[in-house]
Amino acid sequence: MPVREYPFYLKSTVILFGLILFIYALSMLGDILVPLAFALLIATLLNPLCNWLQQRRIPKVAAIIISLLLAFITVAAILYFMSSQMISFSASLPAIKQKFGELITDLEGWVYAHFGIETQKQVAFIKNALNGSNKLVGRTLGTLLGTLSIVFLIPVYTFMILFYKTLIVNFLYEVFSEENSARVAEILKETKSAIQSYIVGLLIEMVIVAILNSIALMLLGVKYGILLGVIGAILNVLPYIGGLIAIALPVLMATITKDGYSTQLGIVIAYIIIQFIDNNIVFPRVVSFKVQINALISIVIVLLGNALWGIAGMFLSVPFVAVLKIIFDRIDDLKPWGKLLGDRVPTRHLGEIWYRRRNRVSLSEQIVQGK
Repeated sequence: MPVREYPFYLKSTVILFGLILFIYALSMLGDILVPLAFALLIATLLNPLCNWLQQRRIPKVAAIIISLLLAFITVAAILYFMSSQMISFSASLPAIKQKFGELITDLEGWVYAHFGIETQKQVAFIKNALNGSNKLVGRTLGTLLGTLSIVFLIPVYTFMILFYKTLIVNFLYEVFSEENSARVAEILKETKSAIQSYIVGLLIEMVIVAILNSIALMLLGVKYGILLGVIGAILNVLPYIGGLIAIALPVLMATITKDGYSTQLGIVIAYIIIQFIDNNIVFPRVVSFKVQINALISIVIVLLGNALWGIAGMFLSVPFVAVLKIIFDRIDDLKPWGKLLGDRVPTRHLGEIWYRRRNRVSLSEQIVQGK
């Protein structure tokens, strides 16, 4: 029976409609899918530890619980460190607020002297901007609080994924036909090892960047340098956008707490050097499996992740698109999509090559034409 071919406009419409429904479902089910997504990443990281414990004749359930406890202790230690830094920062808020008010007053006088804009108009403009930012902050805090309200689901999901991992893997084998089982096994094995090395490498990179940021800010005399250095390392996971925010925070702190502009210049130079070291020395060595996403895709997926799931979506978008690229690169029909996500730019486009091949004169034609 011949396979019926549908016109392009019909197929593209169906695909577009399916994508719209899929994104709508992701948006509506965010409270369930966000902790599930984090649990998948955590389970992937803890899987080698669980396997190692089980090889030491520890029961499966006990091995999973021990792994989760170690992960919980690590996260709790980081949160304790961050909270202690935040408490110290909050104690200085009144002085910082007073200094910030003085800077705003000086800025208003400078704008009036150079541009002739009256102070009342400047205040009205700032109030309008603050009203818009308050809505943004409120929405962000609502998303954050919503995530925190269901954070207890993450360990439950992680436990279940680790407990039923054999069932999940067998399902993936049975979904595809038997003749593709070898190919499925290869993809699953390579993808699992690649995901583990990639995420572990990112965590190591985050620690190194946090140390470099903190040392640089402390040497420059920036207040709360450790806190800002750690925040900058966490934001470094977000490509390009995170780096700009990471530089802006210590520059703003130095502007509020110090006189002159030499410290701000030093911060910018130090962060540029750290980014150079990170991109050319740290990342190529600590991430054994390198997944490079091009700048255009990186910025778009971070913004889409924020629009879909807020702050959690911004942090989840990068590793999950990296995982998609790993999978795309191993499936022949999806390799073009993997190349689209990657940062390797070809020197010549295929259209030019095909055009030249189509218009190439053969040897016999050259002989006939006397060439």
